[in-house]
Amino acid sequence: MDTARIRNIAESISRETVELRRRLHAHPETAWQEVETSRLIEAELNKLGLSNVKRGYGGTESGVTAELTGDPSGPCVALRADIDALPVFEENSVDYRSTVDGVMHACGHDGHAAILLGTAKLLSSIENEIPGRIRFLFQPAEEHGIRSGAQELIDAGALNGVSVIGGLHLWSFFDAGLVKWKCGPVMASSDTWIVKFTGRGGHGAMPHKAIDPTIAAANFITALQTITSREIDPIDTAVVSLGQMRAGDAFNIIPNTVELKGTLRSFNPEVRDNMEGRIRRIADGIAAAYRCAAETEVAYMYPSVVNHEGATELLKKTAELVVGPGKVEETPAMMVSEDFSYYQHKVPGVFFFLGAGNAKLETDFSHHSPRFNIDEAVLPTGVALMASFALAAIEKLRSGEPI
Repeated sequence: MDTARIRNIAESISRETVELRRRLHAHPETAWQEVETSRLIEAELNKLGLSNVKRGYGGTESGVTAELTGDPSGPCVALRADIDALPVFEENSVDYRSTVDGVMHACGHDGHAAILLGTAKLLSSIENEIPGRIRFLFQPAEEHGIRSGAQELIDAGALNGVSVIGGLHLWSFFDAGLVKWKCGPVMASSDTWIVKFTGRGGHGAMPHKAIDPTIAAANFITALQTITSREIDPIDTAVVSLGQMRAGDAFNIIPNTVELKGTLRSFNPEVRDNMEGRIRRIADGIAAAYRCAAETEVAYMYPSVVNHEGATELLKKTAELVVGPGKVEETPAMMVSEDFSYYQHKVPGVFFFLGAGNAKLETDFSHHSPRFNIDEAVLPTGVALMASFALAAIEKLRSGEPI
């Protein structure tokens, strides 16, 4: 693999990559609504002459997969980008600002899609030299939560025949151009909990005639935190956070019900599996103490992202060649989540981060912020990283070495 050549090709198509990113940014679509986004991606892939171009997953018109076949008898490596936007009003004053009120690419998925399209363009220019196959997954609905786009692609056979998969995430908290990696658990599992307390509504001036579920809810909120402080080994980590609380319609009425909703995050599967029982036990006990009834529900979403050792080491070595050892660092584990984890339950995979933060360009705002943006100068770096990883993986697999 000639890394310098890969970098040069990536730089030579950087203007096209940036333009694609801006087109996607200006026309964002939320989870499972990425129809025009998918049509644009499909058209670009057809221009490149890729094979097995398929659009539409999960019973929708969203999502695109395609394959580049250098040597059909060689190993197959998959590369993935998510393509959905968020229900956020954009506040950036840029020429490519979102044209859809209340929807914007506030997490970098427009950049991910543009990088993977650039990667497809780069690799298609040297297709005859590639001793294997590369499958491109443009995945919808990463942000959906309950209905994962990754799982839908897997169910449709997107990983059939794939030996290893790679993915990246642009990250505004890291300096532009910095590559961050981690072996093992790197992003947490993500689940949603809901607890509903039911009492008996009544007049706020006569609480003795009612059964007040707000008292049960208030005590539950504080007791909930004892799960992490007193029930989980301090060596492990977990988060139990409350995000929503709904109760009542008037200041002088004791409500009939209180509904609480929050998120669960952890790395240890055993910790994750035991969370529902712990929440239910506390909710039921407090409800009984305050004469209420409690209903508990946990919606399981994404397992934790766990990077495969061999794939991570290959990515690390590849990144050091592409950007230099001084710009490749290990990242601490994060409590945010990603449905890339579903792919890693099927095949070895690595998910890494490419810094896109630049204070001078004001691209260091948080993900999901209405001011989120990226330093577009890193897009060709992303292209070179993804292409180089795919080629290195194929070379290693072709030689008979396991990833």
